[in-house]
Amino acid sequence: MIGHLGFPLETVAVFAVLSVGAIFIDLHAHKSDEPPTLKNAAMWSLFWVGVSVLFGIYLHIHHGAETASLFFTGYALEKVLSVDNLFLMMAVFSWFKVPEGYRHRVLYWGVIGAIVFRMIFVALGAGLMAMMGAYVELLFAAVVGFSAVAMLRHKEEESEEEADYSEHLAYRWVHKLFPVFPRMYGHRFFLNEKELAEARALYPDAHLELAGEDVKHPENSHPKKLRKGALVATPLFLCLAVIELSDVMFAFDSVPAVIAVSKEPLIVYSAMMFAILGLRTMYFVLEALKGYLAYLEKAVVFLLFFIAFKLALSGTNHLFHHGWDISPNASLLVVLCALGIGIAASLIFPKKDQRDDG
Repeated sequence: MIGHLGFPLETVAVFAVLSVGAIFIDLHAHKSDEPPTLKNAAMWSLFWVGVSVLFGIYLHIHHGAETASLFFTGYALEKVLSVDNLFLMMAVFSWFKVPEGYRHRVLYWGVIGAIVFRMIFVALGAGLMAMMGAYVELLFAAVVGFSAVAMLRHKEEESEEEADYSEHLAYRWVHKLFPVFPRMYGHRFFLNEKELAEARALYPDAHLELAGEDVKHPENSHPKKLRKGALVATPLFLCLAVIELSDVMFAFDSVPAVIAVSKEPLIVYSAMMFAILGLRTMYFVLEALKGYLAYLEKAVVFLLFFIAFKLALSGTNHLFHHGWDISPNASLLVVLCALGIGIAASLIFPKKDQRDDG
């Protein structure tokens, strides 16, 4: 019997049990604020890859090789496209001076937010694709292509200057909605009345910024009186808000990219979700190896151009029936080759500063 999302209810149940069970195991294993070691992060990254492979094998057995190939292609693509997102997170953590022990907590809630937003975007994207087909594919091709050009231009113009995240939209929104205490207090995102009093005693020189107060731009400042019992945000919540909104922007190219692989909502969402669930541990691996993966981001740009081409080819085929298309197996091969070449090039042709360090 066919259930929800175009697949039998049994398949949906297997996906739910695998993902929720793995999340529970992960949470149970990462309760403390101790930052994971590279070995620990690598082992947990392999754990999440293993869970994804198990689901792919299940799809192969029950739904055939093509369905499994679509899943693995979407999974690999989302994993590779997440690299640039993780590099952004490193920059955000650095700017907010988030201690290593608190980063996994921010990443956990960031991943939960990413899962929710991906679910919304996948539902919208699949719905639009079902209603307007070829025209939406061409629109998605333009979006993904524009993202590739923007990323390429950004890399060429990139300077050593650190970004100022106090001008970020999410940062300004939080300041408008909540009072903000400018110092971190443990791993808390918010402080209650008692915790705020303790934090003020610990940091007597720290200025509590009221909701609507803009210290950097006093002309735009409209402070609101601090209400009794009001929750006060900390820099850790500001950091989370910046990461969440930035991830939403990244989803505008990653969701169309995975939809280009398969139009089945369960395949798209399961591929994205399993890839995203492993991001928390992948972050610590990538942070340790960042200096040795100089060409990985170039592989991401290439894949965005490839996906834009694939979407455009599929859209024009539906409109003009020229018969040209790129198969799921060919797409998987391109994704894996681009990833492999990006990693190999980084190891074989290290950048000058890496050679000097060696």
